[in-house]
Amino acid sequence: MTKTQNINVAIYARCSTGRQDVGLQVDELRAMANQRGWNIVHEFKDEGISGAKDSRPGLDALMAAAHAGRIDTVCVWRFDRFARSTRHLLEALETFRVLNVGFVSMREAVDTTTPAGKALFTMIAAVAELERGLIAERVKAGIERAKANGVKIGRPERSDVDPVIAAKLYEEGFSINEIAARFRCGKGTAHRAVKAGQQTLAVRPKISRSTSPFQ
Repeated sequence: MTKTQNINVAIYARCSTGRQDVGLQVDELRAMANQRGWNIVHEFKDEGISGAKDSRPGLDALMAAAHAGRIDTVCVWRFDRFARSTRHLLEALETFRVLNVGFVSMREAVDTTTPAGKALFTMIAAVAELERGLIAERVKAGIERAKANGVKIGRPERSDVDPVIAAKLYEEGFSINEIAARFRCGKGTAHRAVKAGQQTLAVRPKISRSTSPFQ
């Protein structure tokens, strides 16, 4: 295999139980990097840690190094030593694509540092975009279905907002934002309260703030 110089790589290895160790993974990854003439600048390990965990010290440090621009390529022994799910793998690969960081999975023979491997990044980006679109579509469909079943979507209305007081405050010159802050409610609730209060009040001159009993 042709050697490529001046490539800074990080290897990542993980085992899930205390009875295992990452020695085999690390040895094979070191040999592969040395064969290619790559510089191993970091070795990240998570030993005795389940791959299903969202947060792993070694993996978190690896991603931080990638974001900091300290590595050119990430090398792992196998997909399941790195990612906790297919979605996690796609998200991580999309992150590496954006950061211009290569990714090599030794056992699956996936190598995004090669011309053929770079095409994989394009496919990953398309799959990630499709996944985001499907999620947004499912959320929208769920909201519409809930509305059709009579479920109210959004913040529940506050029953302790006095509409008459809200309308009087508004007449005095208080903004909807200020009224919402006084009643500790959302702007929509405050606006509806003002409208309801206005319907019960006769037209009257505005009271200046300096003489307002609501200050």
